Amino acid sequence: MLTSQTTQQRCPCGSEKSFAFCCEPYIEGQKPAPTAEQLMRSRYTAFALGAIDYLIDTTVPEKRELIDRAIVAEQIQFTTWTGLTILNKEAGSKEDTQGVVEFEAAFETEDDQCILHERSSFYAKNGQWYYADGEVNVRSVA
Repeated sequence: MLTSQTTQQRCPCGSEKSFAFCCEPYIEGQKPAPTAEQLMRSRYTAFALGAIDYLIDTTVPEKRELIDRAIVAEQIQFTTWTGLTILNKEAGSKEDTQGVVEFEAAFETEDDQCILHERSSFYAKNGQWYYADGEVNVRSVA
C-alpha cells in the first residue's frame, strides 16, 4: 500500500503533477488509465514504486501467466528508476483500441546506469488499456 507521503510527492512518471493527481488513481484501481500513454506512464511508476499487482493486472490477460512475480520483485528491489522520456506515440487515445508508445526509461543498479529504450504496444478493451508487448533495447550509459 502506498503512503500519504508517497501521494504528496511528484509523480515518478515525469508529468510534473503530484502522484495523487497523476498515476495513483490508476495504480490504486480507482479508475483505468484513459490512454495508452497514461497506462505506460503508470506502469513505469508501478515499476518505480514496486506495484507488482498493477503491472500484472495491466498486462493483456493472455500473457499474464508468463509473468514471474518473484523475478519482477527481484528486479524492482535492485533497480532504481531515475527518469522517463516519451519519444513518440501512435494512436492510443480514449477513442482508439490500439496504440504504440516509444520511450526511454533511465535506471540504475548497484553496478550500472542504463537506458531502456522500448516501443510498446497497447490494446484497449471495454475502456481498459493493456500492455501487450514491446521491442526493448537496453544500453549502459555509465
